[in-house]
Amino acid sequence: MIFTHDIVIVGAGLAGLRAAVEVADQTNVAVVSKVFPTRSHSGVAQGGITAPLGNEEEDHWEWYFFDTVKGSDYLGDQDAIEIMVKDAPRAIYELEHMGVPFSRTSEGKIAQRNFGGHTRDYGKKPVKRACYAADHTGRVVLDTLFDQCLRHQVKFYSEHYVLSLIFEEGRCSGVVTYDLATGELHLLKAKAVLLATGGCGKIYKTTSNSRSTTGEMFNLVYQLGIPLQDMEFVQFHPTGLYPLGILVSEAARGEGGILRNRLGERFMERYAPTVKDLAARDVVSRAILTEIREKRGIAGKDYVHLDLTHLGEEKISEKLWEIASFVRIYLGIDPVYDPIPVQPTCHYMMGGIPTTVDGKVLSDEKGSIVQGLYAAGESACVSVHGANRLGCNSLLDLLVFGRRSGLAMEDGIKGFEIPSISINSLKKVEEKIKRLLDHQGKEKIDPIKQGMQRVMMDYGSVFRNEEGLKKGIEEIRILKERYKDIEIVDKGKHFNFELMEAIELGHQLELSEVILFSALHRRESRGAHFREDFPMRADRYYLKHTLIYPTAKGPGVRYKPVKITRFQPEARVY
Repeated sequence: MIFTHDIVIVGAGLAGLRAAVEVADQTNVAVVSKVFPTRSHSGVAQGGITAPLGNEEEDHWEWYFFDTVKGSDYLGDQDAIEIMVKDAPRAIYELEHMGVPFSRTSEGKIAQRNFGGHTRDYGKKPVKRACYAADHTGRVVLDTLFDQCLRHQVKFYSEHYVLSLIFEEGRCSGVVTYDLATGELHLLKAKAVLLATGGCGKIYKTTSNSRSTTGEMFNLVYQLGIPLQDMEFVQFHPTGLYPLGILVSEAARGEGGILRNRLGERFMERYAPTVKDLAARDVVSRAILTEIREKRGIAGKDYVHLDLTHLGEEKISEKLWEIASFVRIYLGIDPVYDPIPVQPTCHYMMGGIPTTVDGKVLSDEKGSIVQGLYAAGESACVSVHGANRLGCNSLLDLLVFGRRSGLAMEDGIKGFEIPSISINSLKKVEEKIKRLLDHQGKEKIDPIKQGMQRVMMDYGSVFRNEEGLKKGIEEIRILKERYKDIEIVDKGKHFNFELMEAIELGHQLELSEVILFSALHRRESRGAHFREDFPMRADRYYLKHTLIYPTAKGPGVRYKPVKITRFQPEARVY
């Protein structure tokens, strides 16, 4: 079936919904989502959204600007960061007016809490900058934006998987989707397409990401010859529930939680003497794994303790209720009385599809724009996060650049007519699905997926080295060959999750190779990318963005400069 819209947004998280709200009054907009919109991964964000409101203590956007640049290990583009931090108060008050139920101070102002890497006076001490709604901020913001979309009569295609991007006359002109319920393919024609599909945490075994966060949109873009930027920078959040990887928000440490090793030591004092447990995530993750490597993990296991017991039952119940409930449900531990076992868990992609500050996708290191195609949120690389994202900066990124993308699309489609689109776009996808369903192979999806996740954990996680990265690339290429011989058992049309998993896995294998290849070619340590064979930052050679292109022989690498406007690189200590 063929449908026509002015704008098609792929992804129903905060970036996609915020863009949809922005354009809904003036355009015919549709949102495509693999899941029902309020099941999008944005809803699991717990801690908050940063903005220098100064409601609890003095704060200024300049301090926030510095913290974000420093947190990015000086790889963030400072023109984009300045836009984000200056726009933060407007974004927060806008959400308040839409109806987001933020937690409040005794004076009735929006409450704020500490979060890792956020400081006052350019790094002198922590500052309360994260605006929050208890510990389920993402949930209430997602629900509020979805409600706004319904008010504005946005069209939703729920449980639709995007299998192809359509280009006509050099412009992105729509998408082909698979309707999970019916097994039918739909061609959605549009004047502009926004990709807001989140990250790819499910290529790792231990991750805080939902099952739908599989990253295939990265590879769909990559297959078109569009580069992926800074894909070596994969954030591992320090505190995932051991051994599940479910997130324990930084809000727990923001409210006073303390990390302890088997000796009961507050070990972050060794690694970040000024801000301790509130250091940037890459610093804390490496500290935890160093403690474990040096045999100071709990009872010889691969975890440490997050201690909340001194906070008291009242504070935990009021401000950390969701976190406490997760711990009770999944581990059978009550954090009021017992410490929580935690270990780093794959959480966020700093890299992604390169874009301008208005969400326009870039096709090369010279800044050439891909007509009709936009990206925002975790799937995009603006780059405001550089080599490491600070906590609570993700939700702000989604809101600020989701809105800016909406404004840019609305302006970009004025006077533009959708070109006629050949039915061949549908036929190509039909043929691909038929080949997958008809193939009688010896391989199954799960063993290959498990192999991929093991490789990424072993060679592409917190600690990396040349030998491991080369071995990882070799093993991923073997898995790619095995993937060519997979067999899909379910031949049905309705709710064929096996078919969708098979398609996702093909994209994930390509993406895994890109990440390892990017990491291999950055011979330094910066932010979340830590090379044990190159443990120092090398600004002289690598103060630049990595761009990975597809070539006939596999991935190829190019670079482009980082935009530095105010803060020159200096030693990054906390």
